[in-house]
Amino acid sequence: MNLQQLRYAVALAEELNFGRAALREGVRQPPFSQQIGKLEDELGVRLFERTTRQVSLTPAGEAFVAEARASLIHAALAAESARRVGRGEAGRLLIGFVGSATNLTLPRVLRRFRARYPGVQVELRELPTAQQAEELRQGLLDVGLLHAPLAGPAAEVLTTHTVARELLLAALPTDHPLAPRASLPPTALAGEPFVMFPRRHGPALHDQIIRAMGFEPRIVQEAVQMQTIVGLVAAGIGVSVVPESVARLRRGDVAFRPLAPPTRVVTLDLTWRTGDPNPLVRNFRSLFR
Repeated sequence: MNLQQLRYAVALAEELNFGRAALREGVRQPPFSQQIGKLEDELGVRLFERTTRQVSLTPAGEAFVAEARASLIHAALAAESARRVGRGEAGRLLIGFVGSATNLTLPRVLRRFRARYPGVQVELRELPTAQQAEELRQGLLDVGLLHAPLAGPAAEVLTTHTVARELLLAALPTDHPLAPRASLPPTALAGEPFVMFPRRHGPALHDQIIRAMGFEPRIVQEAVQMQTIVGLVAAGIGVSVVPESVARLRRGDVAFRPLAPPTRVVTLDLTWRTGDPNPLVRNFRSLFR
């Protein structure tokens, strides 16, 4: 039994005439009749009663044609589902992102992606750069928004594309003696206690910040997320240096001041497995061009 035989049976049930049903299916009548006969032989029951004047459905034929119609509908849905997934219009896309991406490009791109591909289920995970890179390598994420360059085994199998560049800003409590200044040379922070994220979670960004400051900071507290770092700065635990997008948190108890001279060293990078044929990844990447 095959889909062609199911279509032939449905066509004959609706036309009740071998000639018209064969014409509807685009075949000659003899092959059409042969397929109906083979189907009945396989099932071991008569689906149609034939006389020289008319064709009619048997009770077994009525039951079979009802299920055949449903099967053809399901087959069509299965084919369309496969085509949609193949075009990247359905399925599940797993996206990793660093916290600062939500203040920069991610919301805009997500709105466009969801509007263009409403059938795609998007799952978001906020993760540090190093964890994203490893989960991308293992296939646990499809794409990531992180801070390159990458190192280690993941760097050998991942491709990155810079989608944004940011200045670095000093973050200080609003009552800090340096807060009234319009900008700060990095050396002004040399004697301050610092709140930073652990280097293992984002080596590239961590090293970029250290190079921009020109000294080894005295780190008194570590925190993984930028929002947490800013909250600890507000609490007076220390100062920090963060990407400018973090200033969009607009906290009244934290002052963000540009470093002087301006230091543009931080990149936000779209990352995926090199050569990944997933059409969902291709469609998501295309929105950054």
